[in-house]
Amino acid sequence: MSKVVIVTGGGRGIGAATAKLLAAKGYAVCVNYLANSARADDVVDCITHAGGRAFAHQADVSSETEVIHLFDATEAHFGPVTHLVNNAGVLFTQSKLVDIDLERFNQVLNSNVVSCFLCSREAVRRFKSGGVIVNVSSLASQTGSPFEYVDYAASKGAMDTLTKGLSREVAALGIRVNAVRPGFIYTDMHADGGEPGRVDRLAPQIPMQRGGTAEEVANTIAWLLSDEASYVTGSFIDVAGGR
Repeated sequence: MSKVVIVTGGGRGIGAATAKLLAAKGYAVCVNYLANSARADDVVDCITHAGGRAFAHQADVSSETEVIHLFDATEAHFGPVTHLVNNAGVLFTQSKLVDIDLERFNQVLNSNVVSCFLCSREAVRRFKSGGVIVNVSSLASQTGSPFEYVDYAASKGAMDTLTKGLSREVAALGIRVNAVRPGFIYTDMHADGGEPGRVDRLAPQIPMQRGGTAEEVANTIAWLLSDEASYVTGSFIDVAGGR
């Protein structure tokens, strides 16, 4: 059976790096995006120019209807989905919890947790003979990200719990579910939080004395998706330079 993967939030950062790497490894890739079609198309163009197979599909993965359409579209292009990377997520401007309003908190949970739930549920329902899910969590689920992103950290903590619980429910079905927890990685997401240079500021706190790259996270995701990790489920790999 050919390997068919959906990468949510695949138009930039870790998602884009993962989509390109998986395509180079022979996966047919659905590059999911929410709003920026140009960036998703750039990822697809890069893959196809290198001889890979990919297409871009717009979907809000916190919407049940749009998630179903996302899986339908991928099956129409490439056949049954065999792998899923739950990477889509948001964060907002750095803030103490006391200053976070309910609308923001709900949006973070919907974008980061509900999307993971919906896509994972749809994948499990459709996997034909085993399958693999990798969730992109964050080291913030362990640190709590005080004074900056407690809402984001809480959402990633929920993702960790979902990873562990689902992995045990579906292990006997031949489905593996794992997560990576990136630390300070050079991506555009830090600009979303209002501090594009955040990784450089915090690098001295990292035992390896540097931030990580999206490609380094993608390599870990690719290993967890692969048969080389065939006895690994319910596990978490911190890609965080020793933090």
